[in-house]
Amino acid sequence: MTHFAASPGPESAADGNAIRQGWIRVLAKASLAELEAAWADLPAPPAYRRLRPTETGLAMVRGRIGGTGQPFNLGEMTMTRAAIQIPRPGRTPLTGFGHVAGREGRRAELVALFDALLQDEERHAAVMDAVITPIAARQAAGKAETARKVAASKVEFFTLVTTR
Repeated sequence: MTHFAASPGPESAADGNAIRQGWIRVLAKASLAELEAAWADLPAPPAYRRLRPTETGLAMVRGRIGGTGQPFNLGEMTMTRAAIQIPRPGRTPLTGFGHVAGREGRRAELVALFDALLQDEERHAAVMDAVITPIAARQAAGKAETARKVAASKVEFFTLVTTR
């Protein structure tokens, strides 16, 4: 399961980026229904504005031969991105970004909203506990279930060599 810092602290920039990437990964893989339910359950959803309209386009997916070898273009996939800002009078506004696979503009917007909220020191712990931790647990359980099903169908191949 993915682990995140309980609250933003004086970690290095690299640590902070890794932590933020972790929660964005969880949010980007969450379903629209999960994100909508989490947004509806927020005690005081903040007002926000879109920095630019939500956009859908294509992104090139690259692969590497053998996982580490020569890179190649696998193909294109549809992506949607959103950028929002939550104003905070007298303080720096919070800016959030969301990128999701597919064409769900609202889902990308919700990812961006939660990204912004998780950068707020006052709301970080509550959003982690109410949103990220349960979604990450469901994702880990789904991954474990898939691994269990795959393991059940595993076939062991062996070669019998005889000499005369």
